[in-house]
Amino acid sequence: MSKSVFTEKYVKFRRLLVEVRQAHQLTQVQVAERLQKPQSFVSKYERGERRLDVVEFLEVARALGVDPSDFLEQLEYSGAEMAADRDR
Repeated sequence: MSKSVFTEKYVKFRRLLVEVRQAHQLTQVQVAERLQKPQSFVSKYERGERRLDVVEFLEVARALGVDPSDFLEQLEYSGAEMAADRDR
């Protein structure tokens, strides 16, 4: 198992975080304020400069107003969809 933030699955995870933030019409600054962190924290995990651990992910999901389970299910579904496309 690779620890890279550049694995296909982790790239999709980061993209999904950005998509959810934008769908909720939130800026990085607004998410950072909800997390009580600097805007650079949000920027760095969105660009892959740092990984989120599980506790941080739960906090981010809460700040984005999304259920963590639903988010992970969406990630898993999109991953299965990507694999099916690759196999075609």
